[in-house]
Amino acid sequence: MKEDMGKLSPIESEFDSTEDAEAYDRWFRAKVEASMADARPGVPHATVMAELDDIIDQAERRSRAR
Repeated sequence: MKEDMGKLSPIESEFDSTEDAEAYDRWFRAKVEASMADARPGVPHATVMAELDDIIDQAERRSRAR
């Protein structure tokens, strides 16, 4: 019985096939390159974390109100 050479083991990879892994790699690299080329100023980590804390707090309040 011939094995599918493009199939990956779940122990070795989160992808089902080498084609899926390569497609994800291309997508990820394009996202990183676009981010690095973005001329907008960065947002400080503390600012992002404060905004996320607010989002989480609001979601928790909505969840308790149900």
